[in-house]
Amino acid sequence: MTIKFALAAAALLMAAPVFAQDKAAAAPANDYNNPASWLCRPGHEAVCTTDQRSTIVRADGTTSTRKWQAATKPKVDCFYVYPTVSLDRSPNSDMIPGPEEAAVVNQQLNRFASQCRIYAPLYRQVTIPALRSAITGAPMAGIDRELAYTDVRDAWRSYLAHDNHGRGVILIGHSQGSGVLKRLLAEEIDGKPVQKQLVSAMLPGTNFLVPAGKVVGGDLKFIPLCTAKGQTGCVISYVTFRSDAPPPANSRFGRTQAPGMTVACVNPAAIGGGSGPADAYFPAQANTLSEQAPTIWARGKQITTPFVQVPGLVTAQCIDRGGAQYLALTVHPNPADPRTDQIPGDVVQGGKVALDWGLHLIDINANMGGLVSAAAAQRSKF
Repeated sequence: MTIKFALAAAALLMAAPVFAQDKAAAAPANDYNNPASWLCRPGHEAVCTTDQRSTIVRADGTTSTRKWQAATKPKVDCFYVYPTVSLDRSPNSDMIPGPEEAAVVNQQLNRFASQCRIYAPLYRQVTIPALRSAITGAPMAGIDRELAYTDVRDAWRSYLAHDNHGRGVILIGHSQGSGVLKRLLAEEIDGKPVQKQLVSAMLPGTNFLVPAGKVVGGDLKFIPLCTAKGQTGCVISYVTFRSDAPPPANSRFGRTQAPGMTVACVNPAAIGGGSGPADAYFPAQANTLSEQAPTIWARGKQITTPFVQVPGLVTAQCIDRGGAQYLALTVHPNPADPRTDQIPGDVVQGGKVALDWGLHLIDINANMGGLVSAAAAQRSKF
């Protein structure tokens, strides 16, 4: 199976609804002192040192290449939990990484190496086949969400005991990974001494709950949402939708039935509030977005770098409307210029856009520049 197909399938099922966990035989704990239990860590980082160069395509059609390099001696660490990507035919994945794990860190994590040392544990996540079975109403026997969480918890504890040495740490996740990190924050960090080492937690692609009009007190008791660029010890979380296609009544994201609660939205493009340009890094070549044709970013231009940027084309703003809270992306097309007039990112099933997913596929890509910039401002305080 190609990486392209794997990521397309993964994106469709990254954040399936929570379902009942089946009883499964106790699995042995992983040894996170063993580098083989990590997808990436210092000294074991081949898949996390990929080419992150981008081509900037401006509105006038001119282009330039933006170089990139990892930091040599970063002062803080990043601890990343990847979304649902495993294509293993079992309810939970094994601990052997495939091309799908390598592909997702290339898309979502590796650019952060300009700001931090990278730690990305392997974990026995609930797989795409298992999530597909649950969505279709015939859950695969043995699905174990607790196993996925305890693996990440054990990796975190091992990291703190053997690698952290009092350094600041940024938690990064997406979808299933963000859900796991949300629980890790609640059980292992929130209100505990280690909280002082939290640079920030970046948890896109999950419904992170706070009381209406408040910045803390829902999913976490002590760690607030970020409200200013450079603020540390806080959470950046959001779910992404097109501005002209807000979360429908049956949306998977952006709506909650929890009394008095709302879904958090912190805009990476304007952390203090309001609208701002979305500093997106889109995959330039591979079509990883389900059932959509590859995007022609600019007429007559061949993109040879792994990523492409289209400054000024997209803006982002947090919206609270009609009982939904979400990050709205607005595309500003200009048919007279050579650039694309639309961005990919919808979940497409059977030729139809699945509006209840929003732009879940590009939660991170569409906001990558803002997230990395936020990390840079935060790490300067540590």
